[in-house]
Amino acid sequence: MGEGRGRGELESAVLEVLRTGAAMTPGEVRAALGDELAYTTVMTTLARLHAKGILARERRGRAFAYRPVSDDAGLAALRMRRVLDDGPDRDTVLSRFVDDLSDDDEAVLRRLLGE
Repeated sequence: MGEGRGRGELESAVLEVLRTGAAMTPGEVRAALGDELAYTTVMTTLARLHAKGILARERRGRAFAYRPVSDDAGLAALRMRRVLDDGPDRDTVLSRFVDDLSDDDEAVLRRLLGE
């Protein structure tokens, strides 16, 4: 896990470490990633994910311990919502998303919308 990765890759790696749902401090996350990253890099990544609403944090001694606010499906939905919120034309984004759905996914979406 070298320092040359992009922010998105590092955020994904951090979320993978936190996937168990157990709250972890930056030092614990760093150790789980292999100790190759600077502590401050891991701490900054955790703080950014917290600011995005992806992680919750709780005080553990002098540090914070972080955990995901949701399971994998909930985090994926949060990312999808963020893409919609950041897009310039929400209707077009949704339309193209629906156009690209498989028949099975479209049937699931229709069922969910009907509930």
